[in-house]
Amino acid sequence: MKTLVLVVHPNLAASRVNRRWAEEIGKQEGVTVHRLYEAYPDWQIDVAKEQALLEAHDRVVLQFPFYWYSSPPLLKKYLDDVLTYGWAYGSSGTKLRGKELLVAISLGGTLEDYQPGGRNQFTIPELLRPIQATSNMIGTKYLPVFAYGGVLQQSEEDLDRSAELYVQHALRTEFAAVPL
Repeated sequence: MKTLVLVVHPNLAASRVNRRWAEEIGKQEGVTVHRLYEAYPDWQIDVAKEQALLEAHDRVVLQFPFYWYSSPPLLKKYLDDVLTYGWAYGSSGTKLRGKELLVAISLGGTLEDYQPGGRNQFTIPELLRPIQATSNMIGTKYLPVFAYGGVLQQSEEDLDRSAELYVQHALRTEFAAVPL
């Protein structure tokens, strides 16, 4: 299985967790790590290049820090520009149909903050519904999310362990069904 990891962090060099995850998953066989903010500092996305990359892989991982309950803005632009009508969706838009989509997010808050009654009031799956709906629209199989919370308080050993867990999750071959 060929896996494309889209790393979408506006300042990856300063990131502890996303940088570590990208480094670790990049060592794995069959994985292409694509750092969007490095590839497109001017935000001028090469749509044909990105579509070819997506077509060449079986699984796509969207890796990003989760802030303001969403993704970094370049990921939204990427989805708007690259997932075009007639290519990704619509009656003839079948290029991604049957591929897999996985979201991997890092959170400053704890996982407990993202529970009913928690500080943020909503669960991570609830907040990621737009990405899941996009997956449905383009015909990809939406895989269970990998979420790692409390990143600001984690030791280097904790971050190393999170990178191991991330790689195991992102490259896993079998998943239980994701509830709707």
